[in-house]
Amino acid sequence: MATPMSAKAFLDGLRAEGVTVVEVGDWKHHNRNHKGPWGPVHGVMIHHTVTSGSERTVEICRKGYADLPGPLCHGVITKDGVVHLVGYGRANHAGLGDDDVLRAVIAEKGLPPDNEADTDGNRHFYGFECENLGDGQDPWPEAQLEAVEKVAAAICRHHGWTQRSVIGHLEWQPGKVDPRGFTMAWLRARIRDRLK
Repeated sequence: MATPMSAKAFLDGLRAEGVTVVEVGDWKHHNRNHKGPWGPVHGVMIHHTVTSGSERTVEICRKGYADLPGPLCHGVITKDGVVHLVGYGRANHAGLGDDDVLRAVIAEKGLPPDNEADTDGNRHFYGFECENLGDGQDPWPEAQLEAVEKVAAAICRHHGWTQRSVIGHLEWQPGKVDPRGFTMAWLRARIRDRLK
C-alpha cells in the first residue's frame, strides 16, 4: 500500500531518470479527485491512444471527451520520447478492472487472466498514454519505448516496486488491447534491467 507521491516528487523522479518532460498548463491540480479518492497506489498502467499527431494527442488526453472528461492519464508519451504531464491525481485512464489482477500487482506476482471488471483502477494506478494508432502497424520509435521504460522505472524506484507493478490496460480490463505493438513481458524485462 503506497501513498501517491507528491506532484513535485513525481516530476523530480521522472527528470532524475532522464525523462524529457513538458509541463502542460496547471497539470499539478488537473484531476478527477472530486469523483473519488486517488490512492493507495499500487502500480503503473500503460496505454496507447489510437491517435496520431503529438499536439492533438496531448490536447485530447488533457481535456478528454464529452463522455469521458480529462485528464485521461498523468503523462502522454509522444513519438519523440517526450513526456507531456497533463494531470496529477485521479485520472480517467484505467476504469473498472479485475480485482484478482490488482491483488497480483500488489503481491508482485504473475498476473491472472482479466475476466471481470469490478475494481476502480483510476484510484490505484499511475497512467501513461502513448501516442500510437494501436493497429499493430504504427511503429514505436526507440525514443518513445525508452521513455515508457524510464517513466515506469522512476515510479517503481520511488515506491520500491519491481517491474511486476507495471501492467498494460489489456491486462487489467477485459476487452482492452492496449498497448499493442510490443508485449508487456518484454517491457517489464526492460524495466527490470533499468532498475538494476
